[in-house]
Amino acid sequence: MANKDAPRGLTPVKYISGAPYNGAANMYLMTGATGATFIGDFVQLGAAGGIAGLTVNGIDCEGLPTVIPATAGSGGVGVVVGFLPLQSNLETRHRVTSTNRIALVADDPGLLFEIQEVSGGTALASTEVGLNVNFVAGSGSTTTGMSAHELDNASPASTADLDFRIVGLVKRPDNAYGEHAKWLVMISTHQYNTMTGITGA
Repeated sequence: MANKDAPRGLTPVKYISGAPYNGAANMYLMTGATGATFIGDFVQLGAAGGIAGLTVNGIDCEGLPTVIPATAGSGGVGVVVGFLPLQSNLETRHRVTSTNRIALVADDPGLLFEIQEVSGGTALASTEVGLNVNFVAGSGSTTTGMSAHELDNASPASTADLDFRIVGLVKRPDNAYGEHAKWLVMISTHQYNTMTGITGA
């Protein structure tokens, strides 16, 4: 049976120790002219913290660390798992372009995430487990608020500046090697761990 094509970005699953993900996340400010951001998007640290006197939906953001959408190969600090409510429109589940919003980011360097492999190309195989790969940024849904990031299968390698280490195939009856496979990955270029990346196996 073919794998279902249902990208949802990155979803935290468990820690490298095997402990389940417990929902922990930290608040980060998203501001400026960067693009729309969705739950499941990979993000990187911004250039500065929140400015003095800035409040977002009544929350003091002075000194709050900032994040921006990550680009492939740029490193990152974690994955957006939610946003604080937008009082002006509670149905808006994503961050609209060029607006201020507080994101909840799963930023522990030891987290493992589930992510779907891209359509087409040469599907990742058992020989790629332990190698590093980048992600492909898709267009998230403004209805569900969910990301469309997927795992790039173009050039798996031991290169240290690729975003994610492939830990293994997600073990479920509805998942197998091939197009749209779901993989467990960890951030290779985590900004709280290393800026040079971790060489793949």
